[in-house]
Amino acid sequence: MTPAPTLRLTRLRLTDFRSYASFEQRFAGRIVAIAGPNGVGKTNLLEAISLLGPGRGLRGARAGEIGRRSAGEAARPWAAFGAFEGPEGATEIGTGTVGEASESSRRKYLVDGEPAKNQAELASRAAAVWLTPQMDRLFQEGASGRRRFLDRLVWALDPGHAREVAAHDTAMAGRNRLLAEGRRDAGWLAALEDAMARHAVAAVAARRSLGQRLNLLLAAGTATGAFPAARLDLLCPIAAALDQAPALAVEDQLREGLAASRGRDAAAGGAAQGAHRSDMDLVHLPKGLEAALCSTGEQKALLVSVVLAHAALIGAARGFAPLLLLDEVAAHLDATRREALYAALAALPAQVFLTGTDAEIFAPLQGLAESFAATPQGLVPG
Repeated sequence: MTPAPTLRLTRLRLTDFRSYASFEQRFAGRIVAIAGPNGVGKTNLLEAISLLGPGRGLRGARAGEIGRRSAGEAARPWAAFGAFEGPEGATEIGTGTVGEASESSRRKYLVDGEPAKNQAELASRAAAVWLTPQMDRLFQEGASGRRRFLDRLVWALDPGHAREVAAHDTAMAGRNRLLAEGRRDAGWLAALEDAMARHAVAAVAARRSLGQRLNLLLAAGTATGAFPAARLDLLCPIAAALDQAPALAVEDQLREGLAASRGRDAAAGGAAQGAHRSDMDLVHLPKGLEAALCSTGEQKALLVSVVLAHAALIGAARGFAPLLLLDEVAAHLDATRREALYAALAALPAQVFLTGTDAEIFAPLQGLAESFAATPQGLVPG
């Protein structure tokens, strides 16, 4: 696979973001290592970077939860700005809230100084994939977290996927509201179910396509180095139907199923069919084990395999690899896997941001990484 040009974040500026009243830092390295004790804001910086692409970032936070707070005060309006260099030249992306902050505050986006048309436009300019300590529970918790993880991978390959998921969820919310209110307007429900079916099949088809392409790389191991070969399984009735029939036929089946299940869905308070029912699993191929049956270390290694393969895949398909945000990942790997991770990162055409509490853990990256010490006031070159 031909290496892709690197997308690089060259400057990050924050105002009233989490713990930072004001922050500005330029980055020159393709690998950026940030070390510092817990509580100084390392993860906050990665979250800010993650919010410069589509979605709600690595914490999944609402916009009104992000602004800096003082004791007894509400969260302040906040802003994050990133300057990027990519295959098509320089791009500036800004996001944040405007006016008085509240739990219902909505984020605004600017691309090169102009309001962004949609999240697909953001994804066409910048994308990020991350691993965090919270993702160690990915295979023990509900399907929604795994689905969000998968969708972030898809967004980086297919910017329109965010639009399909949002349109599906909007139609589903409208249908749920009508059913909850007991309003059985057949024409209105049919229109909403038609939208659900069309957007659900499109969203699941994109997830299925990514899984198929990713699995070719994961099985070959060409992008994952010493990390285990893996397989991503999409657990979804719509995906299974797409294995057997054309997309239009699957849309018809889903439309009919939604119409037939209105009474059941009204009683249950939600739709039993749709793109929101997708789940995913990873299989450790050398052991033939599903991720849920693997050790925590093996699960982490599987996720690293996926992220490395994904970066290579997106780089070849889109012209630039997504930024990799690895929060405390190296500390949770044994020495052999840590060396394998650093070797893989050195070979990838992707900019990588690594955090850790101990600077010594990044010693093997000396000469390769741009190093910083994190303090509550900002970053100090290491």
